[in-house]
Amino acid sequence: MSWLFGLNKGQPEAAPVLPVQPPPPPPPAGGSGGGGDKPKDKWSNFDPTGLERAANAAKELDKSRHAKEALDLARMQEQSTQMEHQSKMKEYEAAVEQLKGDQIRVQGEERRKTLNEETKQHQARAQYQDKLARQRYEDQLRQQQILNEENLRRQEESVQKQESMRKATIEHEMELRHKNELLRIEAETKARARMERENADIIREQIRLKAAEHRQTVLESIKTAGAVFGEGFRAFVSDWDKVTATVAGLTLLAVGVYSARNATGVAGRYIEARLGKPSLVRETSRFTVAEAIKHPVKTTKRLRSKPEDALKGVVLSPSLEERVRDIAIATRNTRQNNGLYRNILMYGPPGTGKTLFAKKLATHSGMDYAIMTGGDVAPMGRDGVTAMHKVFDWAGTSRRGLLLFVDEADAFLRKRSTEKISEDLRATLNAFLYRTGEQSNKFMLVLASNQPEQFDWAINDRIDEIVNFALPGPEERERLVRLYFDRYVLEPATGGRQRMKLAQFDYGEKCSEIAKRTDGMSGREISKLGVAWQAAAYSSEDGVLTEAMIDARVDDAVKQHAQKMDWLHGEDAARTLTPLSAGATASGGKLGFNLPLSEPPQAQEVIAPVLETNAKQEGDSILPLPDIDLSAEDKIASLVGRDCEDVVKAEPATAEKSLAQTASVTYGDGKVETEAMVETEAKLEKEAMVEMVASKVETEAMVETEARMETEAMVEMEAAKVETEAKVETEAVKVETEALVETEAAMVETEAAKVETEAKVEMEAKTGSSPPKDGTPV
Repeated sequence: MSWLFGLNKGQPEAAPVLPVQPPPPPPPAGGSGGGGDKPKDKWSNFDPTGLERAANAAKELDKSRHAKEALDLARMQEQSTQMEHQSKMKEYEAAVEQLKGDQIRVQGEERRKTLNEETKQHQARAQYQDKLARQRYEDQLRQQQILNEENLRRQEESVQKQESMRKATIEHEMELRHKNELLRIEAETKARARMERENADIIREQIRLKAAEHRQTVLESIKTAGAVFGEGFRAFVSDWDKVTATVAGLTLLAVGVYSARNATGVAGRYIEARLGKPSLVRETSRFTVAEAIKHPVKTTKRLRSKPEDALKGVVLSPSLEERVRDIAIATRNTRQNNGLYRNILMYGPPGTGKTLFAKKLATHSGMDYAIMTGGDVAPMGRDGVTAMHKVFDWAGTSRRGLLLFVDEADAFLRKRSTEKISEDLRATLNAFLYRTGEQSNKFMLVLASNQPEQFDWAINDRIDEIVNFALPGPEERERLVRLYFDRYVLEPATGGRQRMKLAQFDYGEKCSEIAKRTDGMSGREISKLGVAWQAAAYSSEDGVLTEAMIDARVDDAVKQHAQKMDWLHGEDAARTLTPLSAGATASGGKLGFNLPLSEPPQAQEVIAPVLETNAKQEGDSILPLPDIDLSAEDKIASLVGRDCEDVVKAEPATAEKSLAQTASVTYGDGKVETEAMVETEAKLEKEAMVEMVASKVETEAMVETEARMETEAMVEMEAAKVETEAKVETEAVKVETEALVETEAAMVETEAAKVETEAKVEMEAKTGSSPPKDGTPV
């Protein structure tokens, strides 16, 4: 009742507490006899103090002057309490609605799960039904297949039975036919024999008359033919006009046949020389009928083309460029004035422009060019001589003049005295020397080699001009780099048809840098470097060639070049430190060591200490290197060779020093040198003779071995042939024996059939002679 007096205003009103009913009193323990206690009154425990206090409070309130405000305040508190109860009712209703929504959602979820489960059950049922249907169908197919197989088996059995019956019928028919044929032949034979026995005298008379008539006819024919031929020959001999005409006709016929046969061969060779191309020629600019038909546009362009600069696209050093330009001008003027061409030898490392310059020289001079390689000659064997003559015959038919370029000429133009070459290659070399013995106004010979020291001396005698194509220098390398950068990078990037693009950087500076880094590389290697740049751009994702990609390719090329040089120097060192054997000639031609001509600095480093030391000690007792001929070099090599074993075992750094000391000691005295050279020359000649005899004996032994092997092979072939013939004869005898057995069997059957037939005839005759039992006439 505190709210009646305005107490506890600021405190929140607690939730109403429901009155708790007191627990019911326990039931009485017994009936009325429970100890004599009386039942209590229900108001006995009532406490009226509360009501009293309420009544007193109401009285006090009525007496108070703030009774109205207290009543309003109580009313407002009751309204707020009602509003709170209403808000709680709303919350309870919202909670109830939420519970309903949750219940609906749960029901929907349950319904969805139920539907899914029903769908799964339907699918499982459908799959099971489909499986059953498939099994039924497979069972039906299996049953049908079994039924078809059974029907097929029955049909096959029926066909086999019919076939066996037909075969039995045919065999029976053939047997009957055979028997009838035997009976017919037997009857015919007996009839013929009986007729011949009865007409034997008539037949003999007919044969006698035919022979007499044939003899008379032959004699008359011989007489008539002799008379006719005799009269004809007598008339032919008596008439000299016919004799003369006949002799003239036979003579003209023989001349015509011989002339036609030889003229056909000459015409064929002429056509082959004019229109064909020899087998040794790999590439040529001459027109042929086949090339003109295959490439008409190319042929037309070549006919309309004009002579161009001989050094267009060729990058050489200034001195070499001036020299080769003079050669090109001289060649062109020689062709225009119908003069004699000069033969040229171009030597140097690979990839320095020898082949390219030869093509440019031919194009500049207005000549045709033909390229052949020395490696194609050796495999031809015995046909090499004929092929070589065909090449020069074909070269002589060129109206514009032909530049014959022989690449890798040292492959077959080797020394005939010291090199071990085959007889066929020696004959081919002799044919080449024969065809190039004189200057020609039809063709110009250009040889290219990396090892010209291996040429035969007759080849060197036919060379008019020697040109050394060395490795390009710094300026030449820069020109080459710029040339191939423009050709393989700039032109495709600016052409518009390629997917290649070029990044932005200083091209000129980059080309100069690359030229410095590619020291020692040849023109071909630089060209391959340009192709590598182009390939790197095409292989990239965006097709852009960057500076990093160019540097990477240059680094790879430099490493590869260094590796190649290591291999080359290793081979050169092995050849340099290996002394010459007796009768052999050094490849380098200097002091008996295999010093490559393409590496002159290395050779000078090895030889220079020897020459300088001897020149200081003896003055002019030893000639300088350029004035030493080949024989003197061979003698020096033989003298130095006896101490070269120690040099080989030494390190490369001490090899040159040991060689210099050996040569200095050997050439200390002029007299000792002369005597040693003479003795060494005699020793070399003797050893060379011994080697020649040994090689001859070895060749004879090989020939004898081959002959013996051929004889054994022929004997084996003859034995196999005899054995085969014996087998064939055995088979033939066997076949004849079988045929004789069959014939005898047939004869026995014939005799048996004959006897049987005679017996039947006799029985029939006996049966026919005796009257029948029934008394009917026979």
